Amino acid sequence: MPDFRYIARNFSGNDIVGTMAAGSPREVMRALGSQSLVPVRVEAVRDVRAAWRGRGGRVKAQLVAATLSQLADLLHSGVPLLRSLDILAEQTVHHRLTAALTLVRDQVAEGVPLDEALARHPRIFGELTVSMVRAGLEGAFLEDALQRTASFLEQQAELRGRVIGAMTYPAILAIAGFSVTTVLIVFFVPKFAPLFERLEERGGLPWATVALLWLSDMLGRYGWALLGAAAAAVFGLRRYAATPRGQQIVDRCKLTAPLAGKVFLGYATARFCRVLGTLLRNGVPLLRSLEISSDSAGNRVLAAAVRKSAENISAGDTLSRPLSECGLISRPVMAMISVAEESNNLENVLVGIADGIERQLSRQLDLLVRMLEPLMLLVMAGVILFVLVALLLPVFEMSATMG
Repeated sequence: MPDFRYIARNFSGNDIVGTMAAGSPREVMRALGSQSLVPVRVEAVRDVRAAWRGRGGRVKAQLVAATLSQLADLLHSGVPLLRSLDILAEQTVHHRLTAALTLVRDQVAEGVPLDEALARHPRIFGELTVSMVRAGLEGAFLEDALQRTASFLEQQAELRGRVIGAMTYPAILAIAGFSVTTVLIVFFVPKFAPLFERLEERGGLPWATVALLWLSDMLGRYGWALLGAAAAAVFGLRRYAATPRGQQIVDRCKLTAPLAGKVFLGYATARFCRVLGTLLRNGVPLLRSLEISSDSAGNRVLAAAVRKSAENISAGDTLSRPLSECGLISRPVMAMISVAEESNNLENVLVGIADGIERQLSRQLDLLVRMLEPLMLLVMAGVILFVLVALLLPVFEMSATMG
């Protein structure tokens, strides 16, 4: 349990200062009252070392998924929520996750809903987790929502691992090719500069050689400055992407990206359909289900379109018509939703749509990763070929002229 520092006053008017281990500030006040003390101030004692340790390192998705799955098992076994959070905080070996679970437990003990307590740790519990927990609390199926979230996080982690594994070899080749090209341009090309100057006086140089010489001179003079500017630009873009406006732009760029745009849109649509179907299956009203499921889509552009569609539904329209007008959801999916509305089987069809989209996207993603490997090799081969041609072409032209 966390420690709390308190200032209490006795009947004589004297202040008493001390610390007490308790589950929440309310328990401290209750204990002080039983000792005939009037609490003046109660605050949590912050462990600086633990907080510093909690700052370091990222919490892996597999660990978060395992934690959510264990929480679902504890709740399903009849263990109260506060006790379940205590058990998880004690068993977790990751300092940052332990600190987060402890804070979540304290906030829930003070009356904060579980979804709001999790939302205060966005770097550990993402929007999908918060939305699914909110949906579980709304529809009284919290255990099922936690299990589904854990399963989805595990699928995401497996997919990310498969993509990283497939991209390891092309990435190594890209780094090696970039390093070799940079060394050639910065250190090797300047040695040919006197020769190229004499050739330019005689009859000019090919455009490829001129461009290569300009690039070599630019990197030699301003290489470190350009590297610093690039690092500052990346840092600034990441900071801007963390703002609401930046997140909106990033999500829009994801949907319009070549090749990968359909994959991002497909996964966002699958999330939306799965959460909406689960909510409707558990008796949550349609408008409230749309509000929760739009946040779980993971894409703000699609979420805004869904919320705009909900306004028309509240005016008496069907679900399929305003959704089709947003232009983000594909026609086959909209046709299935329209038929499901007519047959009054929308919740089951939405879950089936999510399953079908995820299977199709898994195949498309595997194909996309396989295409990236030879594409990366071609790009690096083209860059190195350009450098070699730019260096040798003037020599060949001089030999032909002399012949």
